[in-house]
Amino acid sequence: MIVCRSAAELEKMRAAGRLVADVLTELAGLVAPGVTTAALDAVAEERIRAAGAIPAFKGYHGYPATICASINEEVIHGIPSGRRILNEGDIVSIDVGASLDGYYGDHAVTLAVGLVSEQAATLLRVTEESLYKAIERVRVGGRISDIGHAVQQHVEAYGFSVVREFVGHGIGQRMHEEPQVPNYGEPGRGPRLAEGMVLAIEPMVNAGKPAVKVLGDGWTAVTRDGSLSAHFEHTVAVTADGPWILTAREVPVGARR
Repeated sequence: MIVCRSAAELEKMRAAGRLVADVLTELAGLVAPGVTTAALDAVAEERIRAAGAIPAFKGYHGYPATICASINEEVIHGIPSGRRILNEGDIVSIDVGASLDGYYGDHAVTLAVGLVSEQAATLLRVTEESLYKAIERVRVGGRISDIGHAVQQHVEAYGFSVVREFVGHGIGQRMHEEPQVPNYGEPGRGPRLAEGMVLAIEPMVNAGKPAVKVLGDGWTAVTRDGSLSAHFEHTVAVTADGPWILTAREVPVGARR
């Protein structure tokens, strides 16, 4: 069942979204050669709990950490570790989720560690662009598949590929709700978008082929061909005025991005 949220619920989700946006912004400022992913995780947990919120990922189906930190060929669900040290030229995807007053926010970015290759820089740019092209399709009366089609069309034009095994999702009083939001497919299919629906839209894009595999830890997904992968995500509400990015950083009154 797809739940449409009231205006009051969306305001609560905006508060959760703003929190994860602030945490992710702080973490982005800490990313540098020599930093461990465990150090980033510790900061995230401290900030989330200090705000009176709960880390959404920690303990979720047994996941052991507050953030997901996925480096280079790691697509998603990389587990933070004191042994995972960021190096010059890496790219690192950081995914943060939190529950505040019973409502969830979910947000991810992929960041360059120092100077990166031209391919890596292009992958990051194109993946982030595909997220915003997808968000532009979030409008009352549209279809779920319009979102994924926008991602796929943009990404493949640059010779990159879209991960099939993992998708975006509805979000609200649970981290994962209906509907699923694939990042590929033909437009005009799937559930119709209605006011109050909230979606976690999250392109996962590989520099090489789309196939992925999960490592022995049961969580970390990597590209099968060892190519780089990028991941960007926003929590977005469907409103009569268009998409409302609930995980955007603070914006001027009257603006919704």
